[in-house]
Amino acid sequence: MSQIKDIVNRQREYFYSGETAGISFRLNALKTLDKTIRAHEQEIFEALKKDLNKAPFETYMTEIGIILDEIRYMSKNIKSWCRNRKVKTPLSHFKSTSYIISEPYGVVLVMSPWNYPFQLTIAPLLGAIAGGNCVILKPSEYSVHTSRLLSRIIGESFDERHITVLEGGTEVNRQLLQESFDYIFFTGSASVGRIVMEAAAKQLIPVTLELGGKSPCIVDRDAKVDIAARRIIWGKCLNSGQTCVAPDYLYVHREVKKELIEAMKRYITEFYGEDPCNNGEYPRIINERHFNRLRTLMDRGTILAGGNVNTGTLQISPTIIDHVTWEDPVMQEEIFGPVLPVLEYDSISEVTAEINRHPKPLALYLFTKNRPVEEEVLRNVSFGGGCVNDTIIHLASSHLPFGGAGASGIGGYHGKWSFDTFTRQKSILKKSTLFDIKLRYAPYGNKLKLLKKIMR
Repeated sequence: MSQIKDIVNRQREYFYSGETAGISFRLNALKTLDKTIRAHEQEIFEALKKDLNKAPFETYMTEIGIILDEIRYMSKNIKSWCRNRKVKTPLSHFKSTSYIISEPYGVVLVMSPWNYPFQLTIAPLLGAIAGGNCVILKPSEYSVHTSRLLSRIIGESFDERHITVLEGGTEVNRQLLQESFDYIFFTGSASVGRIVMEAAAKQLIPVTLELGGKSPCIVDRDAKVDIAARRIIWGKCLNSGQTCVAPDYLYVHREVKKELIEAMKRYITEFYGEDPCNNGEYPRIINERHFNRLRTLMDRGTILAGGNVNTGTLQISPTIIDHVTWEDPVMQEEIFGPVLPVLEYDSISEVTAEINRHPKPLALYLFTKNRPVEEEVLRNVSFGGGCVNDTIIHLASSHLPFGGAGASGIGGYHGKWSFDTFTRQKSILKKSTLFDIKLRYAPYGNKLKLLKKIMR
């Protein structure tokens, strides 16, 4: 406990020295991080192979490349983001100028999950660095090899007063949440998110919560079915379904259901072979507890594809399940694995109504060529973000904020939104001292009529 408190105190002292505030310091830190990632690329590949059996291609696409692109974007734009922003001043404040300063919070805590243990640790770190903060990173204890690597390479590259990685489990998390951070950024499950928010509320610490939920995927009868099938299977099976924005369940129009399912089965085989559970490039489930949880979700309904497991490697083949209802266990919780339940529909309005009866999802995916259907879904359903005619890829853009809605999250980040998340907007009005209009001062007498004219 005292060790964590000492780290927080040293970081706060370092922050108040003003060292992290300079733009050149922030740019150099981003540059250092870029060099560190490139220098340790092979070790990152190896750590993620051990933790999740990720192939180098998938690791680079979803963990490394997206981060390097974000560093480039931030490095290019940070100077403009840090400038004071002038705004209009009401006539009633004549003669004055008004502007907004983006100031860092101070010492921030970033708690990251195990499913994308490198990317989801470093992505918020970039925003915290760009914002001028000191940072304590707490990666997941489940992705032990990646967490250990992060601790080592960050420790070798950065002053611990600026950035510190703390490993450990629940007890370390509990101790951290007792500290008086200036901001907390958490990515993980809704259940743990509630614990984080409760702890933060006790000390009035602002938070960003990146959670999850059951993200629907809708295939309309006017969709290009073959493309839909390919992109759905890619998005669902990426990281073996252990993606917070993975298509959680499928709503397909009755007229194209059979065609879509056959196409999805074909792409499962094309991507992962006849036996995905023995494919060296197919990711595994993170641990035995999650593996067993997923196995129980396949007990109800009719398995149309997959259903095979490898207890030795903790792999579960991509599985499509038909004849499920909202009362079945697979529809009661976020699946977070390569299991895709299928529901059918006749009218898009019944789909939107059903989705709206449940907590707001983190993502939504719609496949259609019908513009009115697209407009109806996007207008009537609230969700964090999503795609029309694709899956997942909206989160890989520095030009779009990524975050949830309602129970799926609070706040957003990526690109400029990461900088905004880790800075607060300080309002300044600078008044001239050349003269002083006495209207506002007592005694008020008959000044009301003039005041109303000015403030009209």
